[in-house]
Amino acid sequence: MAWTIYIPTLWFLLLGWVPKTSVWIDPAKSISTASTGYAYLGGWSLLLLYFFTLVVLSIAAWIMKYNVKAYAVGYTVIFWLSYLMWWLGHYAYVAATPDQWKNFGISWGLSLTGEAGYIFALVLGLLIGNVFRKLPKPLEVAARPEWYIKTAIVLLGAVVGAKSLQNLQVASEILTRSLIAIVAAYLIYWPIAYVISRKVGLDRTWSAVLASGVSICGVSAAIATAGAIGAPAIIPGTIASIVVIFAVIELIILPWVAAQILTWAPLAAGAWMGLSVKTDGAAAASGAVVDALISAKIPEAKGWLLSTAVTTKVFIDIWIGIWAFILAVWWVTRVERRPGERVSPMVIWFRFPKFVIGYFVTIFAILALASFMPLKDAISLAGAITGQSDVLRQFFFLITFMSIGLTTNFRTFKEIGAGKAVVAYLISLLIIIVIALGLSIAFFADVPLPES
Repeated sequence: MAWTIYIPTLWFLLLGWVPKTSVWIDPAKSISTASTGYAYLGGWSLLLLYFFTLVVLSIAAWIMKYNVKAYAVGYTVIFWLSYLMWWLGHYAYVAATPDQWKNFGISWGLSLTGEAGYIFALVLGLLIGNVFRKLPKPLEVAARPEWYIKTAIVLLGAVVGAKSLQNLQVASEILTRSLIAIVAAYLIYWPIAYVISRKVGLDRTWSAVLASGVSICGVSAAIATAGAIGAPAIIPGTIASIVVIFAVIELIILPWVAAQILTWAPLAAGAWMGLSVKTDGAAAASGAVVDALISAKIPEAKGWLLSTAVTTKVFIDIWIGIWAFILAVWWVTRVERRPGERVSPMVIWFRFPKFVIGYFVTIFAILALASFMPLKDAISLAGAITGQSDVLRQFFFLITFMSIGLTTNFRTFKEIGAGKAVVAYLISLLIIIVIALGLSIAFFADVPLPES
């Protein structure tokens, strides 16, 4: 009983006040808090988030010897413009998926989910960044996409740990086959994407970052890989932009295709979304859409397609840190090493993206904490952590995309040949989607729907 009271209460005190933006028709109902215990804050929670992050990040900026005054001004601009785009991205006609239209009293929508806010923030950042040949000093100091995404990845560790705990309750067949399918997929995906990128004309650094972005977990994997191999910031920034744009396209198309061809194998349809759609939000949203479409024909499938999609995506997320370490070792010992040169282990440690350690620490800390709790209480805790950590993670992803836009100049795109990256990504993605379909059918088609 004590765990039920004290642990969730502690988490609420830490993150429960964070503002949560919901899909909306009525603006007054668009912003709430991650925990109902702080519902009285309403929209004021957004102001609280601004001041909280401003203070914490300004202290970090001071430690890193940035111009703190300029940073604070620039961050203020980035914060409010980013959140405006996030809010607009949640407008029902933009964000609501077909299974939600009835709830909002609408008969059509773009079905982009709230992640449209990422795209809006990216586009606005690109517009601002390309109006100025050189960004104003405050924006230049505050636009730190690599810093914000690293924070988001550490928070993602909390989400993955909590979801893993929750998903232990899903049918064991789904969990086992998800792991098998993902191991098989990434022994195939990454090499194919890397070879295609090289054939298109990208160098090894671009190819490695792109292969991780399209194979593992989109934005997070691209950033982690870039840190592991010492890639310039423009590379993960460009790949991240491509990932988000194509994830939205996948979200619109793939659930509809799955509903047409995989009604006979419902769990395979869910697994296909998790193995194909990049970014966590888009994968979960696609799982929700295909769940709604297929469960309309097969009621007993309701909820299980989404669970399968999310479960496979959780295993994919776990690959981020493992793959970053493998690439750090490979890059230092094989790609960059000169003939006869001895590579010190400290070089690998220096190159390894340290935020990945934070990612794993948060995963295992949550699982370790839950191991001392009754199962029912552990699941309750996991639900609280998932919801609250994910809201804050989404915020840091959001300002990452605004910062990517601000620091990305179209003239630079032309100079670096970003068009080749788009071509390589598209070809790789199409091949991966087909392979993922085959794997999903092979591993999940014969799994019966669990009894309700």
